[in-house]
Amino acid sequence: MKSLDIHKSEYLKQFETQTYGRNLFRTQEEERLDAPNEECGIFGMYSDHDLDTFSLSQFGLFALQHRGQEACGISVLKDGKITNMKDEGLVLDVYKEIQDPEAFMGNSAIGHTRYTTAGDKKKYNFQPFFAKNEYDQIILSIAHNGNLTNARELKNELEAEGVVFRATSDSEVILRLIQKNLDLGLRGAIKATMEKIEGAYSVVGMTRNKFFAFRDFNGIRPLVLGAVDEKTYVVASESVALDAVGAQYVRDILPGEIIYTNENEPGKLNSYMVNEARGKQRICSFEYIYFARPDSTLENINVYEIREKSGEKIWEQAPVDADIVIGVPDSGVPAAIGFSKASGIPFRPVLIKNRYIGRSFIVPTQEMRERVVNLKLNPIISEIKDKRVVIIDDSIVRGTTSKRLVKILKDAGVKEIHFRSVSPPIIAPCYLGIDTPSKDDLISANMTTEELRDYLGVDSLEFLSTENLKEILGSSNHCFGCFTEEYPVGKGEEVELFN
Repeated sequence: MKSLDIHKSEYLKQFETQTYGRNLFRTQEEERLDAPNEECGIFGMYSDHDLDTFSLSQFGLFALQHRGQEACGISVLKDGKITNMKDEGLVLDVYKEIQDPEAFMGNSAIGHTRYTTAGDKKKYNFQPFFAKNEYDQIILSIAHNGNLTNARELKNELEAEGVVFRATSDSEVILRLIQKNLDLGLRGAIKATMEKIEGAYSVVGMTRNKFFAFRDFNGIRPLVLGAVDEKTYVVASESVALDAVGAQYVRDILPGEIIYTNENEPGKLNSYMVNEARGKQRICSFEYIYFARPDSTLENINVYEIREKSGEKIWEQAPVDADIVIGVPDSGVPAAIGFSKASGIPFRPVLIKNRYIGRSFIVPTQEMRERVVNLKLNPIISEIKDKRVVIIDDSIVRGTTSKRLVKILKDAGVKEIHFRSVSPPIIAPCYLGIDTPSKDDLISANMTTEELRDYLGVDSLEFLSTENLKEILGSSNHCFGCFTEEYPVGKGEEVELFN
């Protein structure tokens, strides 16, 4: 058997050229229904000289493709002019539609990969958003990751003042507030905006002569800063996007911090804390469990190491006699390796991925949708038949894909199935930038662990405890709202953002 270090190396290396797929047992339809979904990834870069922003932004956004697959967009600053392009589809598909790459080469760029949480899926909600002046020139563009909890109230206020909205996304509220306050200067406009908006937000943006980024006072959504050289900076949702463009990780942008450039000091990046007393670290704990790519580092914590430790910890919490350990690709594999290290039970990568299958199957019946799953992942029956198997998964949301996985293993002749989730039971929806089902659809909010074990048809079932998750992360300074129903900020109205 290969050593676990070799398995780890092979597992991580694949994502340098292939898109990270969190849970490949979920069909495209079920990614919306049976998984928590991050709505987007954001990327931005700035230099005092011209760059190949067309290629570099493409590389950075491709590294963030797992954070959103519905749409992609970029804004590029060239010679004081902002050009925008956005469309439905994956990053590489959208970039193929750009007929003149030269038009998207400048000294600054921002980009966005979209997954819908607020607003519908119409093209007018694709990002980056932009604002124009009376001469039909783009003067401001932003890309946003997160969710505002008071967006409806702010939208009503702005409309009463005569502001016209062109989309149905909370991100446009941020754009219009900055635009409204630009007479205060860029930093003043952002500060005034941050003092009004509530919820979770990480934002990158540009004007015709400045680049900026800022993060909410709780730092719920991630935002990292990197540098290619002393006068070329990169900002992104995850550090893997820095790696993709050859930038070195510098640090995470702090909760409540604005970073920005000044046209009078080309190449210098400035920092301003809006209100240090309000700044707290409450980054989403689910970033480490599920959302982020395993080769990312967030808040100086390596995601892969957290996932491997979660496997070790759930072995300590719920040991079991078994013959092999398997992990659901891609997100469950590091925890399965950790479980194997701690228990001595061999890890086997027996769920084989078809690397040539896309996400574009359109099939009309449930029976055919089930078969698509087997096209994506196929078990090596000889490795698991008549064996006692521990299956490690990142989470259980509605339970439908977990039940399907159990059926596939039983059909392959597995003798015993011991199910381990390396997240605590998800009992509450998120209001801060993650698309989760309502509480009525969260199976752990409506069943005991024993009832869920019987529903899945497994021999044993255990969830990582919230206390053990905190121990692995090294602190309680995270958002654990989906596990505890306690949030760093008020959840706002439980209604659609806009009619």
